[in-house]
Amino acid sequence: MAKVDSQYLAKMEAVLDFYAQPTDSQRPRLCFDERPCQLLADVLAPLPVQPGKAAKQDNEYVRNGTAVVLLAYDLDTGQRYVQVRQRRTKRDYAEFMHTVLTERYPNVNQLHVLQDNLNTHQAGSFYERFDAVTAHELAHQFVWHYTPKHGSWLNMAEIEFAALSKQCLDRRIGDIATLEKEVLAWVEERNRQAVKINWLFDTPQARKRLKRHYTKINPENSTIIDSTD
Repeated sequence: MAKVDSQYLAKMEAVLDFYAQPTDSQRPRLCFDERPCQLLADVLAPLPVQPGKAAKQDNEYVRNGTAVVLLAYDLDTGQRYVQVRQRRTKRDYAEFMHTVLTERYPNVNQLHVLQDNLNTHQAGSFYERFDAVTAHELAHQFVWHYTPKHGSWLNMAEIEFAALSKQCLDRRIGDIATLEKEVLAWVEERNRQAVKINWLFDTPQARKRLKRHYTKINPENSTIIDSTD
C-alpha cells in the first residue's frame, strides 16, 4: 500500500461510499480500468497434449508489439463491457466511454464511473475526439469518481482483470485480432453468467484495519474507532 495520508483516507472513504450507494437504474455505477497486453507469437507451434504427456511450448517467441484492453464493470448488474485497442490515448478513452453510454445506457440521467486519475480520464478527452457541443453534452452525462494514488486495489475493475488474466490471457497471443476474439468470448460467457463481485470491505472495516494511520493523522480517531467495536 502507498503512503497513507489524510488525502488517501479521504479518497478511499469516498470510493467505499460509492460502493455503498443503493442501486439506481438512472444512475448506473461502473468501475473502469485499462490494461496493456504484450502480443507474443510462437516461433514453433506448441505440441498438443498427448496421453501421459502435458502440452509443450517452445521457449522462443516473437514480440508483435502491445495492445490495450479497456474494461468497464457494472457493479449493479454484473455486466462488463470491453474493447481491445492498439493504444490508450485520450481519443481511445473518449470513444470507449461514448460507446458504452450510447449503446448500453442510452436513457440514463447520469453514468457514474470509478477510475484512477490518469490524465486521459478527464472530460477534456471528449473535446479532443468530438466537437465542442457533443463533448459538452458527454461531460455532463458522466460523473467521475477517483481512487487514491496507488489505490487501484479499491477498484473492482482490478478484480475483473485478475479473472481475465487467469482465465483468458494465461497463454501467448500473437496478434490483436486473436486477442480481441478471445477477450470478447470471455466477456460474453462471464456476462451470460452475470458474475458479480461480492465486495465486503466498507468504511468501518477500513477504519479498524487502518487504525494506526487514522490515529497518526488525528489522535481523536482512536476513541472514535474503538467505540465502534
